[in-house]
Amino acid sequence: MAKRDYYEVLGVGRSASKDELKKAYRKLAIKYHPDKNPGDSTAEEMFKEAAEAYDVLSSDDKRATYDRFGHEGMSGGFGGGGGMNMDDIFSQFSDIFGGGGSPFESFFGGGGGRGRGARARRGSNLRIKLKLTLEEIAEGVDKKLKVKRYTNCDTCGGNGAKNGSSLSTCSTCNGSGQVRKVVNTMLGQMVSTSTCPTCNGEGKTINEKCDTCAGEGRQLEEEVIPVSIPAGVTEGMQLSMSGKGNVPPRGGVPGDLLIVIEETPHEHLTRRGTDVIYDLQLSFVDVALGTSVEVPTIGGKAKIKIDAGTQSGKILRLRGKGIKDIEGYGKGDQLVHINVWTPQSLTKQERELLEKLRDAKNFTPNPKKSDKNFFERMKEFFQG
Repeated sequence: MAKRDYYEVLGVGRSASKDELKKAYRKLAIKYHPDKNPGDSTAEEMFKEAAEAYDVLSSDDKRATYDRFGHEGMSGGFGGGGGMNMDDIFSQFSDIFGGGGSPFESFFGGGGGRGRGARARRGSNLRIKLKLTLEEIAEGVDKKLKVKRYTNCDTCGGNGAKNGSSLSTCSTCNGSGQVRKVVNTMLGQMVSTSTCPTCNGEGKTINEKCDTCAGEGRQLEEEVIPVSIPAGVTEGMQLSMSGKGNVPPRGGVPGDLLIVIEETPHEHLTRRGTDVIYDLQLSFVDVALGTSVEVPTIGGKAKIKIDAGTQSGKILRLRGKGIKDIEGYGKGDQLVHINVWTPQSLTKQERELLEKLRDAKNFTPNPKKSDKNFFERMKEFFQG
């Protein structure tokens, strides 16, 4: 079954603020929470669907990717709240659930927590710059990125303990990773939770540290990560690969890999949106008599005809020779801007020839009323 639009899932508009997103998700999380709907598989799916939508839209990077590419941008490594389980949801959105696993405990002071154990931490994001040529941007490209990132220690499996087993349940929090404090007030009992100071929220304490990672639970490794860059990306655009950032010390949810696009300037072509522009320099003789010339295009060349009498400033359009639109709305064009080159030095013979033509009838400027000026031509081409 096709996924619903994330904005539709949360019941908000596409311009919704982060506060509006949070309120909408909180409302749905309470409505479909498993504690409130025990054994209801439909409610659980709605709960997961809302969490996935909030995971994407609450992140500036993931939201930007989703707004541009939709659900397709969330697959193949980008964005991605898909496949979230209950532990992911409660660990990543502890601010929604008050850190205690169940919103009803933190909202109403009850004791109905689900006992999910220590709250998983999230690792830091990695940001890299990726330079792309105009040819790569025009059609999209597959890249293999070498990234140095923290991954779980192979020896201890990420918990930092020797042989992965030299651990004890924290005596302060009894393995929950949280300590609760109950305060009696005029309105009744108020319950607050905070991270356990003994185990720092891990629920376990290390008896003997791992020899490989010295108790860190992670190691720095170079990894080759394949990534598909869609056609039409622009300078400064940031793409996100979920879970390809650093893992936190002693286990948790890895951060994301953020890929910032940089455009390498083309030798001949200038980009403007999905169109590319080429400045063609021609001699007075060529535009007066007419000629055929080859011009560079993205990934090749094209031969164009210059009609006799072509005026400087004329723009020729090569349809479909531009860049694919990032949202799939066709492809741009190449615009060839005609410039008539004026000689900067002349021989005596050349000067004498031109002096004879100076007062010739057909060499006197006589523009037609139908001839558009430069700004009108540019406006016409860029508007359609």
